[in-house]
Amino acid sequence: MTKETLKDVRFAKAADVMTKNVTFIDGSKSVADAIRLMKEKKVSSLVVNRRGQEDAWGMLTRKDVVNKIVDPGKDPHEVKVFEIMSKPLITVSPGLALKYSARLMNHAGNRRATVFDGKEIVGILSNTDIFNAIKV
Repeated sequence: MTKETLKDVRFAKAADVMTKNVTFIDGSKSVADAIRLMKEKKVSSLVVNRRGQEDAWGMLTRKDVVNKIVDPGKDPHEVKVFEIMSKPLITVSPGLALKYSARLMNHAGNRRATVFDGKEIVGILSNTDIFNAIKV
């Protein structure tokens, strides 16, 4: 792979490749509600709303459901989203280069980051989005 091959992806910005349709859920909802919402919206993750301005957002992923509900044999109707979500999130700005977004996500061990414009979450950037940006 040449440097020219990665040139576009290194200089692309988070906003260029992020998923813009973000689905939110309250942490007090059951995991069963979250599973229904994820299937309905055809998404692999949900951003968990903050309880207030001083709180951090959370994230619930399919992996969380499989590893924390299915594997231990818990009832998704009995477990609340806030009990299994990841928090706090990795957040990047829309103008951050994918090169630095990928580095941040890698160091944090996360496959996703929320894209925050200073006022609201405007997207989700995943390692799949970054991978698909590579032109070969």
